Order: sequence, then C-alpha cells, then structure tokens
Amino acid sequence: MNSCKFVSESNLPTKFGDFKISAFEEPNGKDHLALTIGNIHEQDIVMCRVHSECLTGDALHSLRCDCGPQLQAALEMLAQNQSGILLYLRQEGRGIGLVNKIRAYALQDQGHDTVEANELLGFPADLREYNICLDILEHFQIFKVNLLTNNPKKVTALEEVGINVVKRTPIHEGENERNKNYLETKRDKMGHLS
Repeated sequence: MNSCKFVSESNLPTKFGDFKISAFEEPNGKDHLALTIGNIHEQDIVMCRVHSECLTGDALHSLRCDCGPQLQAALEMLAQNQSGILLYLRQEGRGIGLVNKIRAYALQDQGHDTVEANELLGFPADLREYNICLDILEHFQIFKVNLLTNNPKKVTALEEVGINVVKRTPIHEGENERNKNYLETKRDKMGHLS
C-alpha cells in the first residue's frame, strides 16, 4: 500500500463556513485534499464525505451527474454539524481520468449508460481506490466515521482498507431531468441506494 503523506495546511473560508484545507501527496505524485471544520479530535465518530474529483460536475456545474450538488451538500452538512472532514480524491471519472471521461460522455451521447461507456473504453465500471483514505484519516487521528454516501460499495471498500464506518448517512442532492438515466444506472447497476 502506498502511503499518502501530509504536505501543507491552510485556512479555506467558503460560503458554507471556515474550513481548513490540507494537501496530501502519494509517492507517485498524485495529490489529494482534506477539508476539515470544527474540532474533529473531540468527536468519537466524525462526519465524513469521501468525494472523488469531478471537474465537470464540481467546477463546471454539469447537469449530467449529481457530483457538484453532492459536494456542496456535504460541505453544508459538515458546516451545520460544526465538525467533520471531506476527503477530495483526485480520481476523475471513477478513476479513468478526465480525457477518458469525455470519451465516455461521447458514448453516452450515443445511447450507452455510464457503465457501458466505461466498459466500451476497456475499463471496469469503477477504478477508484480508497487505501489513501486510511492514511489521511489516521493523520487526523480519526478512527470512526459517519460516512455521507448513497453507495454501499464505498462503505465496503473503506472498511476493507481498515476504516471503521459505524454509520452511513444518505446524501440526496442534484437530481434533474438531464441526469435521470445516470442516477438510475447508479442505482440499478452499481447498487446505489435511493
């Protein structure tokens, strides 16, 4: 397992509240972020969102997915809770990268769903890895989490790398007419809970 090392930390005021942003780097040069709010060290169970990068949804406000609204909802939930952590993992397009994600979009425009598009490009439905999450959470001395997710496979993947997920809280945001098929595919083919 490659260890992810802490690099630097700074203040990050947002429209949701005042967070701290911490940078982490893998030995291969890939970097990841953690946003924390409140005194997480005083919490036995820390509210946590593990969010994989989605440039099109997070920054460009694409309606093809629900990523941007889920990211914003998670930050809002952490701020309202006055404590928690968001891990922002740099694994665009379920791990296939930005360019391949746009290729997958083109296949979706032709009628394929998101799983079929990845498979037609020669990838599995989901290439994301979560072992780096353990390193980041251990840096903050977080040992139990309340995970903000609709994805039971993410809970399993985190538990498999040694993270104690004691609770799962659903996070429902971002459904619209343009991403209806995408969300149905996540539910029907990838096991996401509604």
